[in-house]
Amino acid sequence: MGHPQVVSIGNNTSAQLILNTGAPQGCMLSPLLYSLFTHDCMARYDSNTIIKFYQRRIPKQLIVAYEMTRSDCTHKGVMLITKKNYPICANPDEPLIDRIMKAIDESKFK
Repeated sequence: MGHPQVVSIGNNTSAQLILNTGAPQGCMLSPLLYSLFTHDCMARYDSNTIIKFYQRRIPKQLIVAYEMTRSDCTHKGVMLITKKNYPICANPDEPLIDRIMKAIDESKFK
């Protein structure tokens, strides 16, 4: 069941190694398996801090929820959550971001 693996760089080839786990290099499943294993790997720890706000225009229709940063954070910020559950760090004082948050709040009461 082992998969023989070698690394080639130019005219040099490493010694062969037999691997008994994982998907072989070049296997069509490798990218899919990587995506499945890492899809929901997101940093969600209390020690996370805002480094920089997202600078591009954010389409309102892509945002489904938001979370304000904790009060003890050094920067006031908001994590906008997209339909694909991707967080975008934004400045809540920006007029567009404020409108997005208000639209989400209003949709919760309909």
